[in-house]
Amino acid sequence: MFLCCGRICIEAVRTGHLMNVYNSSMKILAIETSTMLGGAAVADENGILAEIRLNVKTTHSERLMSAVDHILKQADTGLDQISVFCAASGPGSFTGLRIGLGTVKGLCYATGKPLVMVPTLDAFAWNFAYSSHPVCLMLDARKGEVYTAAYKWHEDGFEKIITESAMKVEDICSSFDGPVVLAGEGVSIYRERILSLLGERAIIAPPEKMVPSPACTAVLGLGRALRQDFVDPYAAEPFYMRKSEAELKFRQGH
Repeated sequence: MFLCCGRICIEAVRTGHLMNVYNSSMKILAIETSTMLGGAAVADENGILAEIRLNVKTTHSERLMSAVDHILKQADTGLDQISVFCAASGPGSFTGLRIGLGTVKGLCYATGKPLVMVPTLDAFAWNFAYSSHPVCLMLDARKGEVYTAAYKWHEDGFEKIITESAMKVEDICSSFDGPVVLAGEGVSIYRERILSLLGERAIIAPPEKMVPSPACTAVLGLGRALRQDFVDPYAAEPFYMRKSEAELKFRQGH
């Protein structure tokens, strides 16, 4: 499975290979709230117009809409000029994903514009475009596990070599017999264990690359809009991968 290259997607938009409702000024607003460092980005066929990051210790709901208002001003655009909205679909924080998608749904309802969703780890991988080594991403799944997937760069995009799963660090690390780029909050949490398992094969990303990028989410979202890979806002749901603790306790109580 190959992920669409942002450069190719943007070039296709520029040359007009998009449904007639859009034109060369197509703009996308993407929201990424899979982790506690969330944010938003605005992009068009020429690239990223603006990006904002939010370090939210409680919930994204407290600051997300003000961030959207701010980023639209920074991009010198209005909500009516956004052609399509995009949300990171997960996996990640249950609360963060609900808030991010709920916000984007509201924007779709208010404007009548379409929705695209981008898997969190797919967009995260684009922090490491052109990597000569496999890229393994780990988000905290709690219960001693990480949400993880791995990718390999081929010419113009990433091939997913390990699909999204919730597993223990020992299990995912055993999949690599050579150098591997590692990123995500799960890497920070289990750093010592990972180093003991992989040793010099572990290439741990620098701090600025350790979280998903709203800008990468926006670029991949443009590619999905290009392919008319839209999602019904009424039916859209986050990709939780597994049931929340609250849902499990509710089911056990009944």
